[in-house]
Amino acid sequence: MKPVNLEDLERRHRSLDSEVNRLERQVYLTTTEQNQVAALKKEKLRTRDLIEDLRRS
Repeated sequence: MKPVNLEDLERRHRSLDSEVNRLERQVYLTTTEQNQVAALKKEKLRTRDLIEDLRRS
């Protein structure tokens, strides 16, 4: 497992946020897209938790 870099995590969090926003701007989401948004949001939360853990240490 490679060391976790705070900047990389922050960049990943912004990327996930952009992707969620892009999808949510659509008028209609297919079931697959809805599932994708849910998965992206979960990954975004996990990433935020890792960022906070690194900042505390």
